[in-house]
Amino acid sequence: MSMEFFVRLIGMVVMAVGGIYLGVYLSRLADSPSEVWASVFAMVGALMGLVVTPFLTTRPIRALRGLVRQISVHTIVAAVLGLVVGLVVAALVSFPLSLLPAPFGTVLPFLGALLLGYLGGAIFVLRQNDILGMFRHRPGTGEPGVREESARTVLLDTSVIIDGRIADIAQTGFIPGDMVVPAFVLNELQHIADSPDGLRRQRGRRGLDILNRLQKDSGLTFRVADLDVEGVREVDDKLVILAKQLRSRILTNDYNLNRVAELQGVGVLNINELANAVKVVFIPGETFDVHVIQEGKEPGQGVGYLDDGTMVVVEDGKNHLERTIPVIVTKVLQTAAGRMIFARPESN
Repeated sequence: MSMEFFVRLIGMVVMAVGGIYLGVYLSRLADSPSEVWASVFAMVGALMGLVVTPFLTTRPIRALRGLVRQISVHTIVAAVLGLVVGLVVAALVSFPLSLLPAPFGTVLPFLGALLLGYLGGAIFVLRQNDILGMFRHRPGTGEPGVREESARTVLLDTSVIIDGRIADIAQTGFIPGDMVVPAFVLNELQHIADSPDGLRRQRGRRGLDILNRLQKDSGLTFRVADLDVEGVREVDDKLVILAKQLRSRILTNDYNLNRVAELQGVGVLNINELANAVKVVFIPGETFDVHVIQEGKEPGQGVGYLDDGTMVVVEDGKNHLERTIPVIVTKVLQTAAGRMIFARPESN
């Protein structure tokens, strides 16, 4: 039995009883048989209770829960602090206002409490970053008002979890702030893990394994949060909206999500961009060893790969297939797909 159905039953009974009392009262005024009036109003009350009760109880509560889940903890704390400050100020001014002649002495203290409470909460929410920053201290300095970059939240996208490199990167300490996986991202990951397609199922299970690994690492600040965005179906759209609400950044390797988030003013940490940035840089004339694994597009060429995935095209490399040889860099080409290195065997 759902909670809404249970509330409907209670509302139906309460409204039916109320209808009986109302019917009896009206029958006395009309000097008519009370049984007919009580029966009619009881049925009308029961019907109204069955239909109207959820709109007065469970529906508003559900909407309020959805609204609270979308609001960040910082905003809630700032609003409560502002409300307390506003009510304290209202209490200080209520005494002189109460000395005014009626009806001002009765009405103005109440209106002042409402107005100052609202202004306090609104001002604190608008300046929440500055106000909460006063309570933060940089470790070892004791200086107030310094906002720590590491205190910011980073939301994890489904693609970056399935990718798996996030676990190794997080252990190095390069991820600033707390890593958070919203509930809708976890649900999408579970849906992928239950997919009838074998490849998708394997990718989903790999993502769940990565989350389990992150959660077990005591040195990482990682958590799965019960966060959601009402009225939006797409996971990427939810992630961007939630990041704007929490003033956080998104960790992803999805190119489209990266561009959409940047257009909406949301900060993005892209794993692929990080990987390209930390690749070893070679200049013409440098030498290194490469394992030639296949032929190239042009006659006589061989192709190998570095440990970071960079393609190396070796002139006359066809004669060295399945061998590791020293090569000299002749040209480095940056393309949309990544960096390519052209080289020739050192022995030539």
